[in-house]
Amino acid sequence: MITLHGFAYSNYYNIIKHVLLYKNIPFTESLQYGANEQFLEISPAGKIPAITTEQGIHLSESSVCCDYLEDAYPEEPLYPANNEARAQVRQIMKISELYLELPCRRLIPFVFTQTAVPKVVAEEVRNTLSRGIEALIHLCVFTPYLAGSKLTMADIYLHYVMNVVDGVGSSALDWKIGDEIEGLTEWQTLIAGCDIAQKISVDREANREDFFATMMARVNNQPK
Repeated sequence: MITLHGFAYSNYYNIIKHVLLYKNIPFTESLQYGANEQFLEISPAGKIPAITTEQGIHLSESSVCCDYLEDAYPEEPLYPANNEARAQVRQIMKISELYLELPCRRLIPFVFTQTAVPKVVAEEVRNTLSRGIEALIHLCVFTPYLAGSKLTMADIYLHYVMNVVDGVGSSALDWKIGDEIEGLTEWQTLIAGCDIAQKISVDREANREDFFATMMARVNNQPK
């Protein structure tokens, strides 16, 4: 059985969890917040999430885990059969990560400590987000899913990316980022309403208190 390592408040963790549930792959969950030698044996860069396959192989990086699960468990496919269409799905995933999630992640320390975002950081993040927004406007069709009439890995990926964009980026920048992409709000409602997304949302909220307590303990233990 596959083991999913990480914590339920992580958007990247929830991408993999959603894929596992969608494909009906049996798995267990191992609570890990990283930053320890034992976890580095599973995820060499110490990143959340990671999975251990049924064969005992450890894999990290969300996109790598997504591709592995698609290849190893082709039932209930999340990529189109056509090579070009598959690449287009991966393009949406990569842009979501590089131009939406990662720039918003730069703002987490300021939101967490309730301090003002430096002007230069805010400007850099806004510029990167604007590039991502324009790209997604160009690439996504919302009919009703991002790449067409069928749910794909891109829908799962962007859904959890938007947790960070809405929860961190929009609040830190006072900017409703998702409103810039026509059709995104309706699409978010569609994805959030499915049984899997609702279950993951419940699990995420259940982990909130422990996650923030763990992060605060790390901050307090840091040398001055």
